Amino acid sequence: MNKTNRHRIFWTLLALVGLIATASAATTLSRLSFDELVHHSSVVARLRCVRVDVLTERGEIWTDTLFQVMRQDKGFTSSPIVVRMPGGKMQNLTSHVEGVPQFRPGEEVYLFLVLQPGKQFHILGWSQGTFRIHKNPRTGMETVTQDSADLPVFDPQARSFTRTGIQNLTMDRFLEQLHRQL
Repeated sequence: MNKTNRHRIFWTLLALVGLIATASAATTLSRLSFDELVHHSSVVARLRCVRVDVLTERGEIWTDTLFQVMRQDKGFTSSPIVVRMPGGKMQNLTSHVEGVPQFRPGEEVYLFLVLQPGKQFHILGWSQGTFRIHKNPRTGMETVTQDSADLPVFDPQARSFTRTGIQNLTMDRFLEQLHRQL
């Protein structure tokens, strides 16, 4: 093989790697309203993260998060449950998928979940179906913030990316809004 052919193969492979990397990084979520989250979810529950496990399956990296069910507002599930999301960090390999929430043991969240028969739970709309619970250490008051509140999400009606979502809503108001939709 001559030098020209080696260069051609090298640049072809480099271009192919670039195309694959670009395609895998392109994650677009369509905006879901709070009503749609409630309507399309199988389970809406307050959960406490117990453990996070990263695994590979068919050459892909996945993160399974074990949650203890603290309160169920829609649907029924036994405790604990496992939520599977794409991506994670395993040894020297990292797979990051934009919009996929990550959890830490001990933290509490409200999740809007979908259960596919025979599989683990998935979070509806990824960051859109994830609501972090923050407790004021001084007052004990809890507030809820949607993960997608700071993430640009595609709004098909406006045909643009917007940053919308629930931010610092009191737990009472969050539950009131949730129960109006149930």
